[in-house]
Amino acid sequence: MTIGSRKPVLIVTMGVSGTGKSTLGAELAKVLEIPFIDGDDLHPAANVQKMASGQALTDQDREPWLELIRTTAEHKAVEMQTAEGTGKQCGLVVGCSSLKKHYRDILRGRRKQVTATDKAVLPEHLEPPDPDLLPTYFVFIKGSRELLLDRMQKRQGHFMKASMLDSQLQTLENPEGEEGVVAVNAEDTTEEQVVKAKEGLHKLGVTV
Repeated sequence: MTIGSRKPVLIVTMGVSGTGKSTLGAELAKVLEIPFIDGDDLHPAANVQKMASGQALTDQDREPWLELIRTTAEHKAVEMQTAEGTGKQCGLVVGCSSLKKHYRDILRGRRKQVTATDKAVLPEHLEPPDPDLLPTYFVFIKGSRELLLDRMQKRQGHFMKASMLDSQLQTLENPEGEEGVVAVNAEDTTEEQVVKAKEGLHKLGVTV
């Protein structure tokens, strides 16, 4: 597997809850032979408890978490590149809702300032993000409310409640048209989504 130039890349599978971000992300990472990280696993306990109680997260809740995802991805990419040698391409896939352009820009490494709250959440060894260190692409999974609601109602043990779907759909700022974004359909099978994601990434200059 070869990804673009010699720089590693970050590929984010995104969309509202129920679209299958983790499923697609894990399968895409498997096909590309690069690691997958579920962004939900990096949520601080306070965020998980808030969502489990049916409360939507605020930007203040999300921003340090998104910053942590970005810096974690950057450091993992550097570690991989160092371990595998500079001549080998590498990258990783992260599943993250990324509902607002502002959130996506944080994941792109474009956050201009690191707040005291961010510093409290970020481990000491992680530096502020660098957009040039890890070029970022998004695979947006889009689907109808009816399909997503049906999926969410059938899930067991997930902290995100089905009642929060409408809130997420209202929050979603469609990323289509932004740089580095590929769109796939939630109605398609995971295999079909992987094929379309690879085709779209290739058109963006990412060789997979």
